[in-house]
Amino acid sequence: MDQIYIIIIVAVALLAVVDLVVGVSNDAVNFLNSAIGSKAVSLKTIMIVASLGIAVGALFSSGMMEIARSGIFIPSMFSFKDVMIIFAAVMITDVLLLDVFNSIGLPTSTTVSIIFEILGAAVCLGLYKIYETDGSLDTIAHYINTQKASEIVYSILLSVILSFTIGSFVQYISRLIFTFHYERKLKYFGAIFGGIALTSIFYFLFIKGIGGTPIAGKLVETVYQGSTDGILPWINEFYGQRYESVDAFMKSKKGLVNITEDNGLSSISLTFKGFLDYHYLMILGVGFVLFTTVSYLLQNIFKQNILRIIIIVGTFSLALAFAGNDLVNFIGVPIAAWQGYNFFMDSGATNSDTYMMGELASNEIQAPFYFLALAGLVMVITLWTSSKAKAVIETGVNLSRQGDGVEKFSPNSLSRFVVRLFVYLGQGINYFLPKSLQLTIDKKFEKFEVKDQKKSDAPAFDMIRASVNLMVASILISIGTSLKLPLSTTYVTFMVAMGSSFADRAWDRESAVYRVAGVFNVIGGWFVTAFVAFTSAFIMAYIMKIGWFVSFVGLLILVAVLLFKNSRRYNKKAKAEADLLKLKREDIVTINEIIHESSHQVSKVLASTKEVYSDVIQNLGLQDLNKLKDNKKTLKKLEKEVDELKSNVYYFIKNLDETSVEASKFYVMILGYLQDMVQSLSFITQNSYAHISNNHKQLKFNQIRDLKNIDTNLNELFSELNLAFEEQNFSKIDQALGKKNDIMTQIEDLIQKQIDRIRTTEMSPKNSKLYFGLLLETNDLVKATMGLLELFKEFDIHVKNRTK
Repeated sequence: MDQIYIIIIVAVALLAVVDLVVGVSNDAVNFLNSAIGSKAVSLKTIMIVASLGIAVGALFSSGMMEIARSGIFIPSMFSFKDVMIIFAAVMITDVLLLDVFNSIGLPTSTTVSIIFEILGAAVCLGLYKIYETDGSLDTIAHYINTQKASEIVYSILLSVILSFTIGSFVQYISRLIFTFHYERKLKYFGAIFGGIALTSIFYFLFIKGIGGTPIAGKLVETVYQGSTDGILPWINEFYGQRYESVDAFMKSKKGLVNITEDNGLSSISLTFKGFLDYHYLMILGVGFVLFTTVSYLLQNIFKQNILRIIIIVGTFSLALAFAGNDLVNFIGVPIAAWQGYNFFMDSGATNSDTYMMGELASNEIQAPFYFLALAGLVMVITLWTSSKAKAVIETGVNLSRQGDGVEKFSPNSLSRFVVRLFVYLGQGINYFLPKSLQLTIDKKFEKFEVKDQKKSDAPAFDMIRASVNLMVASILISIGTSLKLPLSTTYVTFMVAMGSSFADRAWDRESAVYRVAGVFNVIGGWFVTAFVAFTSAFIMAYIMKIGWFVSFVGLLILVAVLLFKNSRRYNKKAKAEADLLKLKREDIVTINEIIHESSHQVSKVLASTKEVYSDVIQNLGLQDLNKLKDNKKTLKKLEKEVDELKSNVYYFIKNLDETSVEASKFYVMILGYLQDMVQSLSFITQNSYAHISNNHKQLKFNQIRDLKNIDTNLNELFSELNLAFEEQNFSKIDQALGKKNDIMTQIEDLIQKQIDRIRTTEMSPKNSKLYFGLLLETNDLVKATMGLLELFKEFDIHVKNRTK
């Protein structure tokens, strides 16, 4: 029996390591977005600063792993075996859930996931116990504290509304003051802005970063010494608030004060955290004066950019707070499992089904230092190596970037409605505002482009906005912590970034509908996190309760398989996106680059066209509906790639140097031919799928044979062309153009054959419609391909003549 639990604890510990990896990948967005998006310093410097923050936060974490025993479930109502099932179900679910969110590149809250997983697993076992004892469902409250779940939902709503609104307001005021040409204004207001920002960030560092460490509980100031009878009146006068009893006061100030009594005398001492809480106005005032002075010296004496300093310090602080506070989300459950095992072994009990875990709630679960150090090391390594962390960060940066470009999310009805509503609202406000005031405000938001700067080198937003993001997030989280409001760090940082980008007019008429859709997708994902976490953990716990250790081993194998498959799928997707990035380069400036990139684009489209066309003809003959459906998916990717190229044509033309502008028409016409090819291929694929899906008659053997003959000829043609464009050897173009008449004559002959069939043996109108459609679209596909070749030939001759 003991060996089984040791195996479970080891497995849960290994899952915790995996959870650290997927958790950091998701939460990296909290502290890296502002620094990476603004490109305030090099990526290497950003990573070093964040790594130091994580390492310090992990090492100085309190190790108080309270999430697993913080009232989500009541341990005294569960046996040791039940508690181990809960912890195992939580870890399995958390690893899978966070990995899914990382794979799709959406940030979510690790706190929400862990709490609802514990809740789901505990509810499952609580209901199981009620069923076994024929109890009433009303008694579920004896097992579960449902208040925590409602707090989390409240946290999401509060975080979204407050963070977006305040982030928008502060950014709007900041932009009115500094404008996008902020260098000159920074000389006059930079010290004050730096004082406010650094004071906010350092106060956040104390409250959130150090607030959960052992230092926070140290006694630093004795504020009362006197009789026990006089302590309550003194408390009410000192705090300016009426408490009914000393116990009520201690409950509201838990962790902030300490009271000792001896022979009728009492003393009240403030902890470090209590000192910060009571003297916050004094601390903020002194901090503002100090940091304003420091900012002035850094800016005017040492000639340092104060915005860069704010971003570096803010990134360090958020990383430290993340590691110091959210570490519990990853290793709290395994530590609690290990501690529970020690309680069981020390008790001398032999039956894990009857030994109740009341001690788990009455004992502080302190994580050993080496656990914290190991966890910190794993987090730092993950930060440097995780490609999924980069995907999650890219989502946040993409939604808040200042410039235009390819949008990651597709618009929906809700995003269109919201954008249209704000457009009408803006028009209404402008109706009442004086025209001169509108022009003044618009001038403050005038952007400028840096000449000779490649688009890929440009920051997503400037350092003013990055500083506001860090400052406002720090202020909101500090206030929320002080007032005991359940604000989520993930939600606050993300929504502040969205609010500041909205106020900065980054969401203009060109991009707003896509950005708003993206924000709704992320917010929707947060609510989905809670539901999926609860449901999945519930199911996992039930499976283990029924099948016990065998089920546990089976679920571990399932986790390994799913993680492996998900990793392969993600790597495949990442490779496809990398290829897409090659296709949509926006920094092409010379004719040689145009020829090189165009050749690569054409080569890729030709290869995909050949593959899809052959597969469709093959699957049409076999009437394989599932494979035709896969062909539709492949085609959709190809359509997206060509659409990406069209989306970037504006930047392509704008970035060309003066000697290469004439190539613009060449590039636009290439895109036109590629679009024609994809449209023909789309008709062929969609209609073949529809024909089989509608259960129409199969094409005759002769028809399939003739289509395969055309496919053979096209396959040979596309293979030759693909190789020619890959090698940029355009001497083979003439040879390919020579095959044009042969293929088109073949298609004309097949059209005539089908006409003859209709006059004699053909009995299916649907078959004739499909067959004619396939032939005509194949004809258009060949024409578009040949037009593309002729265009390349003419342009290649033109370039060679120009360089002579």
